[in-house]
Amino acid sequence: MSRLSVRGLFRSGRQAPAFAALPLLVAGFGVLALLSPLGAAEQPLMRVGALLITAGALEILHGVRRDEPAAVRRAIRSGVITVLMGALVISAPFMAGGALVLFLSVSFLIDGVGHLAAALRQPERRERLLALLGGLADLAAAALLLATRRISATWLVTVAAALRVFGSAWSMAVSPVHRVADASKTIVDDLGIGDRPEAAELRDRIAAEENSRAPSDRRATVGFIATLFAIHIARMAPDGTLLGLVAPGVALLGDMLLAILFAVVIVIPVFLSFRKSTRWLERWVWQWYLPVGRHERDWRHHVARAWLANRLRIAVRLRQARYSIPSALMRSLAMGLPVAAIVAASVPVWGMSWFFDTENWASGIWNSWAEARTDKWREAMVHTVTPDAAASPSPFAVVPPGLSGDFAFIVIGDTGEGDASQHALRDQLLAVADHDDVRFLVISSDVVYPNGSMNDYEAKFWLPFKGVKKPVYAIPGNHDWYDALEAFLATFLEADAARATMQARARADLKLTSTTSSRIDGLISEAARLRLEYEVPTGFQRGPFFELQADRFALVAIDTGIVKRLDPAERAWLDSALERARGKFTMAILGHPFYAGGYDQTGDHEDFAALKQLLIGHGVSVVMAGDTHDLEYYFDPPPPGRPGVHYFVNGGGGAYMSFGTALDWPPHAATREWAYYPDHAAVAAKIEARTPWWKRPAWWWTRDAGAWPFSAEWLSAVFDYNVAPFFQSFFEVRVEPSEGRVRLLPYGVHGRLRWKDLAQSPGVRPAGVGDHDPVEWLVPMR
Repeated sequence: MSRLSVRGLFRSGRQAPAFAALPLLVAGFGVLALLSPLGAAEQPLMRVGALLITAGALEILHGVRRDEPAAVRRAIRSGVITVLMGALVISAPFMAGGALVLFLSVSFLIDGVGHLAAALRQPERRERLLALLGGLADLAAAALLLATRRISATWLVTVAAALRVFGSAWSMAVSPVHRVADASKTIVDDLGIGDRPEAAELRDRIAAEENSRAPSDRRATVGFIATLFAIHIARMAPDGTLLGLVAPGVALLGDMLLAILFAVVIVIPVFLSFRKSTRWLERWVWQWYLPVGRHERDWRHHVARAWLANRLRIAVRLRQARYSIPSALMRSLAMGLPVAAIVAASVPVWGMSWFFDTENWASGIWNSWAEARTDKWREAMVHTVTPDAAASPSPFAVVPPGLSGDFAFIVIGDTGEGDASQHALRDQLLAVADHDDVRFLVISSDVVYPNGSMNDYEAKFWLPFKGVKKPVYAIPGNHDWYDALEAFLATFLEADAARATMQARARADLKLTSTTSSRIDGLISEAARLRLEYEVPTGFQRGPFFELQADRFALVAIDTGIVKRLDPAERAWLDSALERARGKFTMAILGHPFYAGGYDQTGDHEDFAALKQLLIGHGVSVVMAGDTHDLEYYFDPPPPGRPGVHYFVNGGGGAYMSFGTALDWPPHAATREWAYYPDHAAVAAKIEARTPWWKRPAWWWTRDAGAWPFSAEWLSAVFDYNVAPFFQSFFEVRVEPSEGRVRLLPYGVHGRLRWKDLAQSPGVRPAGVGDHDPVEWLVPMR
């Protein structure tokens, strides 16, 4: 018996040049996966999941060309499991605690068992050892995940995913594959008629016909793609620049991906299953047809020949798709694009979704781009603006009129969807803004969805706020940063500061940007035009954050960017602003909340936790933030002698509601006292009333199982119905030094919210206050 050498074990299979590069490419994805948590990313596991999905797809692409049926099945199974792993990892932010590690462990276990079973059936020693090594590696990964599940989930999942990708690369490197020229030959060989001249002649004729019609098929597919692109351009209304065309381009790529998935996951497997189950009949017809001479055949033989030719034609197409990447893509697109078009047209019926609506996918691209650059951009902006106002003790202070004595202001967050959910709150907002003692209004996050583009500002900011006559200030949310904050700066900053900050941002990117001087001037001019047309007072800030200092009250509005972090320049400003506020009642407004959905949001964010401690250390009494789309309140009674901090989530100003809070409030919240709006009963009643029969399973899954293994928040987007009842909200903050207090009054679409509208812990409601009394939080001024 010959011995199997290490060199023989790891020898590569027969590879076409394009396919020989795939293992190296996939191995590169493994390296990128390992590096993902080191970058500035709010959710690094989403990047890891995308790499897993891509690696799994390439493994399937490589696997269908392998030269043994058993190897093809193993590769497809392994690739599908890798893709499913990637889908789970991408969904990590929306999954229940522990579910991700459990499902990944099970995935490794299933694949490991499959490899071990294949090892037992494999007659060749080399293939048996390769399958055995793969199985043992999968089982070891499953055991490691379960044994270390209490370690940081981010790094644990990242390492496991990288090992999975490296394993896929190794499997691809050592597996031989067919070449494109083998496609038609292997078909007749599989049927056992490869040596029959007439079968070979029919095979060659069909292959030639398919080659000759390929250009017309490509033209038809390209025409369909161009039509979809035009539809996306019309619906998304880009600004006409090349960068503006990225969003509809991403939507188009999403449609193409859905088309390919539909073809590969549904159409082709169904056809192959039917073909395999009728292969015996095809062989029998060939055996009956071929022995009969050409001049002896009657109509039955002509019908049989037409049927056999059709079967052979479809088989040639599928086999060519297996062995040729361009052919696979064109065939998949031809089959799947009509379905993708139907999905694109009907997705609004399913509800708000960042995952299934391809026109929202560009936000994910911009998020990945901006989250790594936000701190650098903001720091460059601050350094540019600060010298121009060096004579001022605070270059970023705003000074609305009428701050002596008692006054009030409005805080509203996450406003800019521009649909019924935003306009439902408009009459109440205008009524409160018209109060004589209301001096200004603050938008606390996400002024405009989905990408903060100037094209969306008229419909989603200026029109809904038409009628507000008091100064409007804002801090950006993550969506506002997706266009490098350009539209936000042009709208809310003084013209000279807006110009300087946009130029500083361009310099920070080494001017490798579409933001030219003419574009900057155009943005500032457009903001000025809209300001004049709608008469909404904006343009008073000098940066994306600001402070307001009254005699006994201070407001600091802090931009937390995308990854909940401050750059050194903003941190220096905040330190000095808090020093200027020393001895005053201080309120902070942030882009992200410290508490949301019943949980502490600082656990995995060291910088964010440090910001919280900084505010507490400076005696901040009220912290309010947007980002989560509802109203929430948190308070922990402080130790004796120390003031408490009241935390508010105020993100219900117009965007779709975050129903996950109401549908899945934890048994033990992060603080002793809490409240939230809307409550579970109101949300459940709306969903029960509005959900059609075909969405009922999703509602039952959410209602009865908490959407496990995912989260109710993730699945609740399915129930985003832009019809009454609406649960949007905002706050009026009344600063009353004459009474020594600050009052916070929440409003809904029908006016002041009542205590009966809120879910609440014992002790939140003041003694003697009834269900129908209006809600207010009263905080003493020190």
